Amino acid sequence: MKKYIFVLNAIELLAQLMNGKRVEGVLYMDQNTGKLTFKAYNRQARVREKDRLVKKLPWGWVKESMQRVKVFGSFPKEYSTAQVMGLLEEHTKEAKNALIDRELDMIEFC
Repeated sequence: MKKYIFVLNAIELLAQLMNGKRVEGVLYMDQNTGKLTFKAYNRQARVREKDRLVKKLPWGWVKESMQRVKVFGSFPKEYSTAQVMGLLEEHTKEAKNALIDRELDMIEFC
């Protein structure tokens, strides 16, 4: 017994198969024609914008994404805890100043 399956967007689907990709979709009985039909899912790769560098700091950076402000700091292990705490304090102050400078650059003075 032979069954015919109608494939929607057959040329695009065949191109994906020729590239060795897996094609996911749905196989269903079409109500209008009464024929067995395969429709591939139209999966789009999500494109994420890169984070924008606000300022490069001596021990890390401050970056801005669409939803967050990111502050990264990394300190050498050779420093004692007190020294690292001091560097962290300086790092935080510089990050705060970078954010203030960014806001001031965005404001237009008349």
